[in-house]
Amino acid sequence: MRVFVTGGAGFIGSHTLVQLMRKGADVLSYDNYCNSSPEALSRVKRLAQSDLAIVEGDICDPGALERAMGDFKPDAVIHFAGLKAVGESAEKPLTYYKNNIAGSIALLEVMNKIGCSKIVFSSSATVYDPDKPFPFTEDTPLKAASTYGRTKHFIEDIIRDWSAATPGSSAAVLRYFNPVGAHASGDIGEDPVGIPNNLLPYISRVAQGSLKELQVFGDCYDTADGTGARDYIHVEDLAGAHLAALEYIAGAKGCETFNIGTGTATTVLAMIRAFEAATEQSVPYRITGPRAGDVSTTVANPSKAEQVLGWKAEHDIEAMCRSVWNWQVRNPNGYRTPE
Repeated sequence: MRVFVTGGAGFIGSHTLVQLMRKGADVLSYDNYCNSSPEALSRVKRLAQSDLAIVEGDICDPGALERAMGDFKPDAVIHFAGLKAVGESAEKPLTYYKNNIAGSIALLEVMNKIGCSKIVFSSSATVYDPDKPFPFTEDTPLKAASTYGRTKHFIEDIIRDWSAATPGSSAAVLRYFNPVGAHASGDIGEDPVGIPNNLLPYISRVAQGSLKELQVFGDCYDTADGTGARDYIHVEDLAGAHLAALEYIAGAKGCETFNIGTGTATTVLAMIRAFEAATEQSVPYRITGPRAGDVSTTVANPSKAEQVLGWKAEHDIEAMCRSVWNWQVRNPNGYRTPE
């Protein structure tokens, strides 16, 4: 299978590339590196012991997309590319709407032009109404609490409408819960530009000493210890879900949605304790006010993915913490060369 991967150099994209290439897929990574590094792709090739096509480009550039996809002629697309910081999306809503939604429309239009009708889309659990009972199923009502989540919700609807209007098309929408972890080798991992927006990269940098302390946003939520609770999933499990989704859409028609999580929620303070236990490192923290767009708890009911895709998460919280610390120790500056 020939697979066109947008955002291939990113955190989830790079881990998925390794698994795809090890399965023998022909892959093209299309990325503008706004929140990633070309170095990740060099390491992907080394880990997979295989080569891949690489094009630097923006999903909001239809001409560049058409040239790359027209030359490559993919059988399917995995669409990771997009801006993803909840807090930033509240500050820059137009940037998020323009990049995420307009870029996805451009991608679908080019897919139509070149005759590619199969796509796996990287969505998010932030599309769900946080006031509804959890664990969330795929039928839980949607009401995103952030601009970022709304972009994902809109793109889901666009893909669903595109699929209904495109004969022979097949789409899998994967609603991620909270991806964490790193490759067992420690060669690829999460490397956000600037101050991390996600919990475990921030924790690991505090443990390393490059950040003073962790800010815990709120301790008055309706959870075991008052801090926000999330369904954390190891990135290697998440990458495996994409391979299962690709296999599914190869023989399916229409658009289906799948929760990709573990079914278990872990609070921020519990994650700090788990990280300290797994790594024997201290993580200083300070409680601050809640962050705009954050919710109390998100946790998946992932049974549909297990029943339909034959996929199930395998890594626990301890494995997630160990792999993150291994990545951090081996790459204290991420993919960047120390100054």
